[in-house]
Amino acid sequence: MAPFKIGYFVGSLATGSINRVLSKALIQLAPEDLEFTEIPIKDLPLYSYDYDSDFPPAARALKEAIEASDGILFVSPEYNRSIPGALKNAIDWGSRPWGSNSFARKPTGIIGASVGSIGTAVMQSSMRSVLSFLDAPQLNAPEAYIQYDAAVFGDDGEVKNEGTAKFLRHYMDEYGAFVARVLAANAPGHIGDIEPDTAKLTR
Repeated sequence: MAPFKIGYFVGSLATGSINRVLSKALIQLAPEDLEFTEIPIKDLPLYSYDYDSDFPPAARALKEAIEASDGILFVSPEYNRSIPGALKNAIDWGSRPWGSNSFARKPTGIIGASVGSIGTAVMQSSMRSVLSFLDAPQLNAPEAYIQYDAAVFGDDGEVKNEGTAKFLRHYMDEYGAFVARVLAANAPGHIGDIEPDTAKLTR
């Protein structure tokens, strides 16, 4: 079976981002049938519909990367109880121009780390509202709000606490299974397609 291509976003632009460290850990602990490519966001200008007739190269590359992915994983901090501006800007680019939403029907996962005890819970709630509007199916359970501890995570993604590693491995196993389910449901002939199988509409 060919691996699922997973595009992932790191919501922080900081060089020493703890969520980048978390992304490395998740990739190491993920099932072998998931293949990861980071979708960069730092070179995007702020979105404006003035660009809709001619997207800049960074935005075209972003949309192409999303569309080439079987699933999308968001690994992000929480800024001021919401989505970091750079990540929200990238999501806005990916959803435009109107009628060409690159996130539609892409299975998504949301996870984030914070030094605080709520571990990005409020950001994830905001993100779920946005992804629902964009018709991007979401892994709803298990939820993953990670309180970051430098003694647990090595810079290379090593997870030194077996309990934490077990939880993150379980999360990635569940995400991989979710991607497979969503892609199977999106196969041609399912309700929701432009020309659905009429036999299925009678069930």
